[in-house]
Amino acid sequence: MSRKKLYQEGPVIHHYKFRRKPNRSVAGDVGIYIFLAICSFMMLFPLLYAIANSLKPLDELLKFPPTVLPRRPTFDNFSDLLVTMSQSWVPFSRYLFNTVFITVVGTFGHVIIASMAAYVLAKYRFPFGNLFFRIVVVALMFNGYVTGIPNYLIMCKLHIVDTYWALILPAFAAPIGLFLMKQFIEGIPMSLIEAAKIDGAHEWTIFMRLIMPNVRPAWLTISIFSVQSLWNNRATTVIYSENKKMLSYALQQIQAGGIARTGQAAAVIVVTMLVPIIFFIFSQSQIMETMATSGLKD
Repeated sequence: MSRKKLYQEGPVIHHYKFRRKPNRSVAGDVGIYIFLAICSFMMLFPLLYAIANSLKPLDELLKFPPTVLPRRPTFDNFSDLLVTMSQSWVPFSRYLFNTVFITVVGTFGHVIIASMAAYVLAKYRFPFGNLFFRIVVVALMFNGYVTGIPNYLIMCKLHIVDTYWALILPAFAAPIGLFLMKQFIEGIPMSLIEAAKIDGAHEWTIFMRLIMPNVRPAWLTISIFSVQSLWNNRATTVIYSENKKMLSYALQQIQAGGIARTGQAAAVIVVTMLVPIIFFIFSQSQIMETMATSGLKD
C-alpha cells in the first residue's frame, strides 16, 4: 500500500474504529431511567416536604400522622415571620446585610486567594512547595469544630473578635479551595502559559485572562461551598454584638419560640436553605457546560 493511499484511508479506519453503538437493550435503558428517577425523588423529597410544611397552617403542622401536601396552603407562616422579625430591636435588614456582606466578601476573597496560591503551586517549583501542599491536604481532615479554639486564639491576638473579619479571614484560608483549584490548574498545559509570556503577557494578565477562564468549573464549585458555609454560619462564638450577627442566628431564635411559632419555624427552614440552593442550581448548569466544552491537554 502506497503512502498516499495509507494517508487517505487512515481517517476512515480511525472513524470506523470509534463509531461503536452501546451494547444495551431497551429494557436496560428503561431500568436505568427508573433507578435514576427513584434516586432523584429520594433526594428531592426532603426539600419538597420542607416547602410543603412552610405552606401548612398550624393545625396541619401539628396533625398526626403528618400529611405530605398541605390541604389548605397559605403564606401566613412567611407573613408572621416578617412581622416577628420587624418587632426585633435590630432591624431584619441589618441581619440580612451582615449575612450578604460576609458571604459575598468571604466567597470572593476565598476564590481569588485560593486561585493565586494554587497557580503558584501547580505551575512553579520552589523549595518546600510540595510540603506546603501536603500540609493543605492534611488540613482537609480537620473539622471546623476541631480548629475552633486555635482560630479563636488567633483572632484574639489579631483583635478581630466581634468584627466582620472574624468570619471573612477564616473563609479566605479554607483549604478546600486551594486543593480543588490546584488540581484544575495542573490540567492547563505549560506550553500555553509560555506562549502567553512570549507574547509579552505579565503574570497577572496570564492569571486573570488565561488561568481563571479555563478553571471556571473549579472556582464555581468553590463558590458553592463557600456560600453554603457562610450563609448558614451563626457565628455565635466570634460575634457578640447584636447588630453584627448573622441572619441564621436571628432565625434560629425564632425557631426556639415554642409550639406557637411552629409555622414560623417551618418558614425559617425554607428561608435558610433557599439562597444556597438557588446559587447551586444556577452554578451547576454553568459548571456542566464548562466541563463539557473546556478541556486542555498537552
